[in-house]
Amino acid sequence: MSVTGLKRIGSAKELAEWRERLNAKAPSAGVSGKRQILVCFGGSCLASGAKEVRDALQVALDLEKLGDRVALVETGCMGPCVMGPVVMIAEDRTFYQGVKPEDASDIIRQHICGGKRVERLLACDAAGKTPAPCRQEMEFFKRQTQVVLRNCGWIDPGKIGETVARDGYAALAKALSGMKPEDVVKEMEISGLRGRGGAGFPTWLKWNFARSSESPDGMRYVLCNADEGDPGAYMDRSVLEGDPHSVIEGMAIAAYAIGARQGYVYVRAEYPLAVE
Repeated sequence: MSVTGLKRIGSAKELAEWRERLNAKAPSAGVSGKRQILVCFGGSCLASGAKEVRDALQVALDLEKLGDRVALVETGCMGPCVMGPVVMIAEDRTFYQGVKPEDASDIIRQHICGGKRVERLLACDAAGKTPAPCRQEMEFFKRQTQVVLRNCGWIDPGKIGETVARDGYAALAKALSGMKPEDVVKEMEISGLRGRGGAGFPTWLKWNFARSSESPDGMRYVLCNADEGDPGAYMDRSVLEGDPHSVIEGMAIAAYAIGARQGYVYVRAEYPLAVE
């Protein structure tokens, strides 16, 4: 994907106007304009039966003739994998855990149609007594401020509009429309962003070396290292599966900064969902 090709997406102003149109709908309706039921399709939830839960929810919606008013959204990992499969009702952020296909009809009839939560599926406090019905009330989330994973679990990673609605590609549009490559490198220096490995190498310095390097054929490349050597590590995997457009945007900004026209993501075949 070339940087010049990316410029054809339009100006920063056009991107902002698109975002405003997307967000003009009810916040709980999402890009589709429908009420949303978010179903975690992260690796752990898939392994514990998320597809079967999704299918059962769709059947229950169809039986209630709600298929044209309620959308099932397959999201990236929501976080509490031990609770999976997990389902969240977008409009009130009710968080259901350990959902089984046989629970689908109760969720649709009782909650979506009747407005009453299914108590037995709610998370509880550490003592296992007081229910924490909403996501923001759960101990798992209370002390978190999500930055890199801010979109994971909230969007359908396969739909660019849902990313744009949450400010996706705004930084790329800003870089392409109002900054020179050296300005982007300087911005990275000011940010203090560093590699997350043991060396903590400054990102701006890496980009500056690449930008000033000589190449016999004039080609430079952006390489995204999405390899995780530790078995079961999820740092990169969660981003690749749940918010892939942030990876593409970051690579495109790097390409603009260093003068690259091609990029590659190194990801193992054992991450089929991330590859997809």
